[in-house]
Amino acid sequence: MMQPLTKVMQGTTCTVKWALGLPDIIEKLRELKIEQGCKLRVVCKNHDYMIIGVGKKRYAVGNEIAERIQV
Repeated sequence: MMQPLTKVMQGTTCTVKWALGLPDIIEKLRELKIEQGCKLRVVCKNHDYMIIGVGKKRYAVGNEIAERIQV
């Protein structure tokens, strides 16, 4: 079952199925290694953003972007 990243519980590891957005947003996600097939972990959730782990890196992602990442 696919769902937006914003619906995933804190502490969960999941696989990115796809992401939607403007080309510059998608390109930035690719630079951060957040792309189809990658595994990421939801480290922390907040009202406006979430912190995700990709490999050994941690990134803060706004909920408006996280909503467009389907896992």
